[in-house]
Amino acid sequence: MAASYRAPLDDMRFVLHDLLGDEALFARLGLADANRELVDAVLEEGARFTESVLAPLNAVGDTHGCTLDQATGAVTTPPGFADAYAQFVAGGWSGLAAPAQWGGQGLPHTVDVAIKEMIDAANLAWGNFPLLSHGAVDALLRHGEDWQREAFLRPIVEGRWTGTMCLTEPHCGSDLGLLRTRAEPQPDGSHAITGTKIFITAGEHDFTDNIVHLVLARLPDAPAGSRGISLFAVPKHRVGRDGAMGARNALHCSALEHKMGIHGSATCVMNFDGAQGWLVGAPNKGLMAMFTMMNSARLAVGLQGLGLSERALQNATRYAHERLQGRAPDGARLPDKPADPIVVHPDVRRMLLTQRALIEGGRALAYHAASLVDVVEHAADAGERERADALLGFLIPIAKACLTEWGVECTYHALQCFGGHGYIAEHGMEQLARDARITTLYEGTTGIQAMDLVGRKLLQLRGAGLQAFLAMVAGFCDAQAEGSPAAEFVPALRAVAAEWAALSQGIGERAGADPAEAGAAAYDYLMYSGYAALAYWWARSVAAAAARPGAEGAGLLSAKRDTARFFFARVLPRTRAHRAAIESGAATLPELPTTPGPAV
Repeated sequence: MAASYRAPLDDMRFVLHDLLGDEALFARLGLADANRELVDAVLEEGARFTESVLAPLNAVGDTHGCTLDQATGAVTTPPGFADAYAQFVAGGWSGLAAPAQWGGQGLPHTVDVAIKEMIDAANLAWGNFPLLSHGAVDALLRHGEDWQREAFLRPIVEGRWTGTMCLTEPHCGSDLGLLRTRAEPQPDGSHAITGTKIFITAGEHDFTDNIVHLVLARLPDAPAGSRGISLFAVPKHRVGRDGAMGARNALHCSALEHKMGIHGSATCVMNFDGAQGWLVGAPNKGLMAMFTMMNSARLAVGLQGLGLSERALQNATRYAHERLQGRAPDGARLPDKPADPIVVHPDVRRMLLTQRALIEGGRALAYHAASLVDVVEHAADAGERERADALLGFLIPIAKACLTEWGVECTYHALQCFGGHGYIAEHGMEQLARDARITTLYEGTTGIQAMDLVGRKLLQLRGAGLQAFLAMVAGFCDAQAEGSPAAEFVPALRAVAAEWAALSQGIGERAGADPAEAGAAAYDYLMYSGYAALAYWWARSVAAAAARPGAEGAGLLSAKRDTARFFFARVLPRTRAHRAAIESGAATLPELPTTPGPAV
């Protein structure tokens, strides 16, 4: 039986309505049309589309992959993928959170994030095709000229075109200061773009007539390094200032990467041979514009880890209740059967509960980050927008890195629940594990996220986002009276918050004396931060569940409290190991030769 998927609507609604209070938030931000009734209807329709259209194509994409016609550079996507995209566009999903001014639905990002999770869980490879269009929309909205918004942004929002991010080159990955792609000014105001970009997701496909590549390149007089990078819109077919699509541009896909997973996603090598491109934003300020796209994409990739984890848990839970093997250690549960279901074994429950704790806590973390995007865009008070932006910037690397690292862990736990049956293709679990592995790599590896968190958000910005989060923790703890449903978690939550603050200060002090201390602490600080954040959200979840009335509320409270107790007892203690690693300092990471030694 192949891996199935059902959108976890109950928990999504719990996070949106009970935990985040989305209806009141949207009303306060001037988004009152996004009431609870509308949000629930959008979620239900999103579940229908992802469960019935996308999920059945997941294994198809893995089996067939994408194919490249070397003679023409055309890429054919797996069977059913292009038709699914046509249904996606017809349903209005391509512009769900984009402004209505440009053809979008204008819904809050907090709602869009739930739909993205469903798409990623149902079919991650397919979801990569529209994924970067969201980033292109953000970049063009914030940095494009009016004519560029009309010519490029509107067709992308409407789903008639898609967008990409073209950063990486064969000789440079995360160090964009090394890129060589050139941009030569032309008499008509455009630029001729020449260079090679690799690892370009959806660089070529058969979904749409045109693809808008947002390309980083250097102008002839550009300063060296990252200060000399500009951003250009380079369409597959030329587009003039009037928005009319013309002849094929001088660019093509020369190869498709053969990958460990996401076989249904076209990962392209793109060659630009004097292609017509239009400058987006100011000259030599392309990196700032690209980071607009990257922040959007980083949260989206975190959702990929979350979505894969959810699908893996659903199938592992089903299998653990169906598979009969062995007996419960304290006596048979099903004496009339030859064996008990494997869910009776403590180690199986450990794996299932670990997944549940990371997934449901991670969902709260991710959806909260998305709600901050709405605050940054719509809050009337400038101070509130500034505080939300600082907190969002702090949470983006945590959400991206931790949700994807936990995605790898959760899909492997789920596969382990299946035993040997998880390792073969029949049940679909090995595909989920393979697909999850890329999420810790693209849009900035876990190490890159860790250095962004420590180097920029903690040290350079003096931990403004951390202070905002710690203030949330303190406010929550102060509000929990003795005997309240979440009170049992308050001492541990206060302790981890105090330790988090102390570790942050210690890193700053040591890095002041030795810059290597920041890099040495970064990964462990990042993971510590993820578990500390989840401690807050699990305590909050118990309090929110307790506020639900009636029998439904009692059942929800019991489930949330049980998982919270598991998290605080068995997952949160991971912070002790991360703290020990942080405090061990850079001296425990000895220098290694910078040139290869003899073969061993």
